Amino acid sequence: MTAYAIAHLRDAAPHPEIAEYIERITATFAPYGGRFLVHATQHEVKEGAWPGHVVVIGFPGIGEARAWWDSPAYQEIAPLRSRHIEGDIILVPGVPEDYDPAGTVQAMREALPAGGPERS
Repeated sequence: MTAYAIAHLRDAAPHPEIAEYIERITATFAPYGGRFLVHATQHEVKEGAWPGHVVVIGFPGIGEARAWWDSPAYQEIAPLRSRHIEGDIILVPGVPEDYDPAGTVQAMREALPAGGPERS
């Protein structure tokens, strides 16, 4: 099942180390089947605030995403980014093609107190 590395990067100022990071990153995730899905594009905020940039890298599975993140090749270049860009990065598994949210809703309803939530 596909997995994703998602980065919300803020306060990125041009720096030679960031350029080097971008030049080298593809070689770190390619051996794990990773590829850029979102990079160097403008995003459109519809609710809330989302300053900065979004990067999404797709992987064949969460195991490959974790292996990439933990790999010596990526860990070697990560400081080139983290020294100059503040951000949040997550690894998240996707859902199967036949995913149906009905199971999630059922589990949520079962977790509600008897009689449902109180309304104000």
